[in-house]
Amino acid sequence: MPPGVAIQVLLPVALFVILFSLGLALVPDDFRRVVRYPRGVAIGLGNLLLVSPLLAFSLAIVFRLPPELAVGMVLLGASPGGTTANMLTHLARGDTALSVTLTAISSLAAVLTVPLMLGLATGYFGADDSPLSLSMLPIVIKILAITLLPLSLGMLVRQRAGTWAARHEAGAKRLAMGFFVLVVVAAIWSEWPTIADNLAQVGPAVLCLNVLAMTVSFALSRVGGLDGPQSTAVSIELGVHNTTLAMAVGAMVAPAMIIPAAVYGLFMFITAGVFARWMHHRNA
Repeated sequence: MPPGVAIQVLLPVALFVILFSLGLALVPDDFRRVVRYPRGVAIGLGNLLLVSPLLAFSLAIVFRLPPELAVGMVLLGASPGGTTANMLTHLARGDTALSVTLTAISSLAAVLTVPLMLGLATGYFGADDSPLSLSMLPIVIKILAITLLPLSLGMLVRQRAGTWAARHEAGAKRLAMGFFVLVVVAAIWSEWPTIADNLAQVGPAVLCLNVLAMTVSFALSRVGGLDGPQSTAVSIELGVHNTTLAMAVGAMVAPAMIIPAAVYGLFMFITAGVFARWMHHRNA
């Protein structure tokens, strides 16, 4: 099977497993926190849905990325938090409940926000001689299928078979992490010539996005009145994206769009892990 075809098949499967594992861990109380803790959720979602995409947009311009890579960069910034952010937040003694809530709500919101940012980025970076072209309705339908379906299915299993779900939740998360690693390796392998040609630009750009997103979101959280554990949750949520979703959507348009998210996936756990270790002592 050619590398491009392998990625087209592997990405939806991996995303299904990752979001199913998230749904398997969710309970209704994870959504009620929107009302009970409005400030933390509002600041966290504001960072995820506005600050991160704007940073990605700005850095794509600053680093003068080619159109496909620039749009892939914005997709990365617009992608929701990843499930591993919840684990790292727990290790950092952050507000794990807030982290889970942000991951859940941003994953649901991605059905609207990701196509919106994709359309804006394509319109801005897609010059007349660019191969970028969009038919938005099929993309929205595909995003709906690869996000809400597995998430809802996981939540349904949790509701109908709570004991089974609790027993297999940890195993599902390990399986999801395995799929994530497989996707990143396969994406790097399939697009290696393009990555090698653009690594000097893409690498620093996505590293800046990672560090700036965590730093800015932590600062805004503190200014907004959140405490240390809550600010930790928001910051890690901004550092650990669901890069598989960004790659899956990017692959629908142009293969090169998966590159920023693939490169980001190589080191985001290192930077977020260092931050989590540092906050572990501060939040003690």
